[in-house]
Parts: sequence; C-alpha cells; structure tokens
Amino acid sequence: MSKTSAKKQTGAKRAGRAQQPRSQQRQSARKGNKEQAGAQAVPSQKAIQSDNADKSAASAAAKAAAILPDAEKRIINALPYAVIVAGEEGRILYVNPAAELFFQMSSNVMLRRDLEQIIGFSSPVLALVEQVREKGGSVNEYAVELAMPRLDEPRRVDLHVCQLPDISDTDASNAGDIVMIVLQERNMAQMIERQITHQGAVKSVTALTAMLAHEIKNPLSGIKGAAQLLEADLSDQDRELTQLICTETDRICSILDRMDMFGEDPRAEFRPQNIHAILNHVIQVATSGFAQHIRFKKIYDPSLPAVWGNRNKLIQIYLNLIKNAAEAIGPDRSDGVIAVYTRFRPGVRMTVPGANSRVSLPINISIEDNGPGISPELRPHIFDPFVTTKSSGSGLGLALTAKLINDHGGILDCDSYPGRTIFTTMLPKADVDISMAEAVD
Repeated sequence: MSKTSAKKQTGAKRAGRAQQPRSQQRQSARKGNKEQAGAQAVPSQKAIQSDNADKSAASAAAKAAAILPDAEKRIINALPYAVIVAGEEGRILYVNPAAELFFQMSSNVMLRRDLEQIIGFSSPVLALVEQVREKGGSVNEYAVELAMPRLDEPRRVDLHVCQLPDISDTDASNAGDIVMIVLQERNMAQMIERQITHQGAVKSVTALTAMLAHEIKNPLSGIKGAAQLLEADLSDQDRELTQLICTETDRICSILDRMDMFGEDPRAEFRPQNIHAILNHVIQVATSGFAQHIRFKKIYDPSLPAVWGNRNKLIQIYLNLIKNAAEAIGPDRSDGVIAVYTRFRPGVRMTVPGANSRVSLPINISIEDNGPGISPELRPHIFDPFVTTKSSGSGLGLALTAKLINDHGGILDCDSYPGRTIFTTMLPKADVDISMAEAVD
C-alpha cells in the first residue's frame, strides 16, 4: 500500500470518529478508561504471592498466640536450645531466638514456610513428627545428623518432639496436630568436654616438661662434654662412637627445647588482633613453601570483631593447623583444597586465664581440607602428646596447638569424615575493635 493511500484511510477514520455523536464519543471514552482501570487493578503474580505469605505469617502468629500464652513464650525464648512449634501440614507457628540463630533465618521468614522447606524433605525430624502425631506422647532421638540447605556443614543434634495441646480448639481430634520440636546442638557440649580433656593433657605435658628440663638436660651436657674429652685419645674407629654420643645428646636436647614451648610464657603480650591479617600472613607463608601445590579458599566474615590474643601464638596456631592439613592432603595430589572460614557465632562462654568472669568466645575460625580424614580410633587422641601417624612426626604439633588455644582461653575441636577434616577454633573477642575488612581479599 502506498503512503498516499495510508494517509487517506487514516483521514477517513478520523473523519468517521468526528461524525459520531458526542454522546457516543463520551461512552467510548468511558469504556476505554474502565478497561484501563481494570487492567491496572489486576494484581501481579508476585503481589499475590507476597500477600498470601503475609496472610500466612499473620495466621501463624495468631495461631501461636492462641496456643502459647505470653508467660510460656518468655520461657521458650529464654531457652538456649532451638524450639519450633509446628501445626498441621508442617506449617511453622512459632520459633524462638535460638532457632533463628540455629537455622540462620529470621522468624518472619520461617513463619512463611513449613518444616520440609526449612530442614529438607528427607530429614529424620519429619519422621519423628509424624510418629508423635500418630502415636502421641513424646520422642527423644540422640546424635541425629541434620544436613539442611542453608547450612554449610551437617550438624549433630539431640531431638525432643512432643505434642502441644491447642487450648483454642475444642475438637479433640485435632489434639495431635500441633507439635513442639527442641533441637540441642550436640557438638557444643562435646567441644567443651573435649576442651576440659585437652586442658588436663596440657597440664600434664607442662609438668613433664619442667621435670625433663631439670632432670635430663643438665646431665646431658655433662655426657656430651665427657665424650668430647675422650675423643682426642681414641682411634678413628672408636671416635665414631663418641661422635654418636654427641649427636644423640644433641638430638635429645633439641626435643627438650621443643617441649619447652609447652611451658608458661609470662612475657607473652595480649592485645586486639586482626585475625584476617594473621590468616593472610599464614596462608602466604604456606603457599610460599609446604603448600605450593594446594589451592586455598578464603571465606571471611568482614564484620568480624578483633580477637584478644598474642600475634606470635596465633600465627603458630594456624600455621600448625594449615601445615597439618597440607600434610594430610599429601604432596602428590593436584586437587588439594584448604578452606579457611571465619564467622561470628555467639553463645559459648569459658573462663579465660587472668579474667575474673567467664568470657564469650564468638570468633569462630575453621580450617577444612579434603584429605583422607582421621581414623575413628585415632580421633579421640589426636591432641595428646606423641600421638602421630607420620613416620617422621614427633606428635607434638597438635598438642602444642591445643596448649596455645588454652593460653587464649579458647576451644579447639576437630570433626573428621572420609574425604573431609575440619579443625575449628573459638576465641574471645577484644573489647576494643579494629578494622577487619581491610584484610579481607
């Protein structure tokens, strides 16, 4: 069609509209406005979903208010264990602050979801909930491993599931619909128990060190001096024996010198430390030497506060742990990975040397490797002195690390699975904060 014909048709349409009565034009205009307003009034799918989620959260809050009086809520909120109240079809009705911390979600988000979305469709928690709903009563399950979508690693917990009567519902058939789930993280109690054991081992080694230094080191110097005096009057064949005596006494002295590190160091100065700067320094040392073939992953929390500690001791701690991880991976693997995590996890308090009260240990540093793992038989003894699987190892590295962590009043723990080992330290934060973000790459 030519441009001239198109113009004629357009002009004809306009002329036709002009010839319509004004009342008909006004009706057409009102109809068009109504259609436009109707189109604007149709809500989007996202708006509908958001509105439904808000209504679901409000309904859950109202249901929880009917089930739990304010006094009971205050008691549940004060508990250090994660508590979830769930209704029919697993709809979450109430969570306490400990549950928010455990699942790393706010209560507003959790109230919009059900149990399956929070803990996973294959979780053993769901089976326990169904068991309680069908048979009534309560169920306890110990050392249950939970692998949830939002958590970096599985967590081992003790579970308690029981019925919670709905005082607002007069129908007795609905009595088992509402359940309360209590989760107590197991590794925390185990970590504190192991820390007490480590402290006992450290004290034993410290006492042993003092005894060895006094009773053995001084006589060794006399033995070596006598061997050197005899050496001048002996034949070449016999001189080899005196040289052997001198060599072995030097070796024993070096072992005793290494064990001196277990003693108390009153000169150690503690102050606020940037733990990210220390970890970066240790990783640089490792990649320049014994861990050249290993890839490092750094997952740092830039908001982490400063650590209260001694710089040299902290370097020694993480150098020992990273060296241990690199040796576990081995020199021949090309796919070796060591991951270094820092995170803030409040809730643990311990007595720190020199402090009058218990100190919080929220600074959490984890060293994870993809080595073969530690055998179950060896795992309970890895922090004991002289325990090692290395042919040339002394078995003092991890024992010294446990001692240095104890000097900081912290906790050292290890979790190991086939193909994965994680050493975790928990340290106190400094009262005076310093910038941590500048050390995060």
